[in-house]
Amino acid sequence: MRIGDVAPDFSLADQYGTVLTLSELCQSGPVVLFFYPAAMTSGCTKEACSFRDNAHAFQQLGAQRVGISMDDVARQSEFSTQHGFDYPLLSDSNGAVAAAYGVKRAIGFLKVKRTTFVINRDRTVRAIISSEINMNAHVERALEALTT
Repeated sequence: MRIGDVAPDFSLADQYGTVLTLSELCQSGPVVLFFYPAAMTSGCTKEACSFRDNAHAFQQLGAQRVGISMDDVARQSEFSTQHGFDYPLLSDSNGAVAAAYGVKRAIGFLKVKRTTFVINRDRTVRAIISSEINMNAHVERALEALTT
């Protein structure tokens, strides 16, 4: 995936079992889609909480936050409930969406590369943020991309 590419459409269940589709989400405004390796791990918790804690900034810009990992719906639900997330956590349990976005790892405990895509209403990729170390960089750079 590169900036300017059309983001692959998908339909996945969120933490409540509700199926969400990227193209439908984009109708309401830009989508900040962040892939994280595993629910309830320290780095992923820090990153997801940063997205939660900056809800107002994203709302001011008309953007939606959507998390996605290869965890199943039950695990996503537990993660969301435990931390009070106010946005969807999607279950890509077979990794098909991660593969389509080029972030699925071939092997290892961390099944996906920590990557955030800022996606415009027309599904074009506006920005790609990759950082395995700085969990706050995803929020900071996504907000920057939404304001430029």
